[in-house]
Amino acid sequence: MRYKPLSAEFYKLNRKNFMSSMKSKSLAIFNSNDIYPIGADSTFPFQQHRDIFYLSGIDQEESILILFPDAINKSYKEILFIKKISKNLMIWEGEKLNKNQAQNLSGISSIYWLNKFEDIFKSLCSECETFYFNTNEHYRQNVETQTREDRFIIDCKEKYPAHKTEKSNPILQRLRSIKSNEEISQIQTACNITEKGFRRILNYVKPGVWEYEIEAEFSHEFLKNKSKGFAYSPIIASGKNSNVLHYIQNNKQCKKGDVLLLDVGAEYGNYSSDMTRTIPVSGKFTSFQKKIYQSVLKVKNEATRMLVPRTKWKEYHKEVGEIMTSELIKLKLIDKVDVKNQNPKKPAYKKYFMHGTSHHLGLDTHDYGLLNLPMEANMVFTVEPGIYIPEENFGLRLEDDVVIQKKGSPINLMKNIPIEIEEIEDLMNS
Repeated sequence: MRYKPLSAEFYKLNRKNFMSSMKSKSLAIFNSNDIYPIGADSTFPFQQHRDIFYLSGIDQEESILILFPDAINKSYKEILFIKKISKNLMIWEGEKLNKNQAQNLSGISSIYWLNKFEDIFKSLCSECETFYFNTNEHYRQNVETQTREDRFIIDCKEKYPAHKTEKSNPILQRLRSIKSNEEISQIQTACNITEKGFRRILNYVKPGVWEYEIEAEFSHEFLKNKSKGFAYSPIIASGKNSNVLHYIQNNKQCKKGDVLLLDVGAEYGNYSSDMTRTIPVSGKFTSFQKKIYQSVLKVKNEATRMLVPRTKWKEYHKEVGEIMTSELIKLKLIDKVDVKNQNPKKPAYKKYFMHGTSHHLGLDTHDYGLLNLPMEANMVFTVEPGIYIPEENFGLRLEDDVVIQKKGSPINLMKNIPIEIEEIEDLMNS
């Protein structure tokens, strides 16, 4: 692997915390993701399911984790199954994890080849009363593909209809939302790599450059610094494209006078960073662009200070909306009459700022977190307000990643990435 793995002790603690929330005589199963086909014999690069990775550190396809704290045989309390590779397959695909390597990574002593799974699982089913199944219940979840996990659940329910079922996801939502120091260090590394990419393109961007060429510069810097690449599909949006919130075509030429919205982030060790910067293609913002920029930056800074323990999600976004409303009035994009007559379900500011301000960040770019619970220390959030003005052919968004502290303002993991107008213009023209 190209990244430095976290300690086995980290994964041991994660499993301990998960098992402490399980009911008696219950067994939890976690499957790796599929390798998804493109066509013919082509596949997408493998991406490990973040939950089994969080509990084991195993970053390999066809792995299965079983947690059974009440197992009669104590060696079966934690079991990891991995794929045994043949000599012939090794010639084509190279080495896979052996049992010692899997044990060192995960801290699990009971490691078996995958072909032993059915027999061992069948024997354990006679001891347990409840299965914990791992379904995707993220609030943004919108997946149509049947996953390896889905197929396993269907098969298991057919074979063992008398067993009760529980959900793993609510436990994982709670555990994964609060980051350890080791996790924060991985995210910081991802942010540092993102910084390198951003500084690289500041001297590169000029009128005539294509959006995909800028994407290529980021990709080069990310890969060079031990990242697998982008943590999510990058948004390289110039001119009117900067008004499209999830613009990913990245196929237009940057023009003189355009702003360029860059929503990009490197991953490191499966942990995400998520940055947005908006820069002037010509190296200098217009006076109007500067006004919009300063308003967005002000909203971001004030929103950041609000990310403290016990803050409630809905109240936070409501307060940010009020700050944005004030800025839009100053900019004369809306007026007090608009605010007075606004629909409470769709406030006036939503015309120019139509998305949320923050989301959890971690193993997933839109990471786990229960939105009905107050914020806690060591949660990692993005802060990403924006103002989008289609009639002016530009949108402007700024985004940093921050860690909530027990006391005081959060720590900005992107504090070293240029964001002030003067610094950006100086670097672009140096």
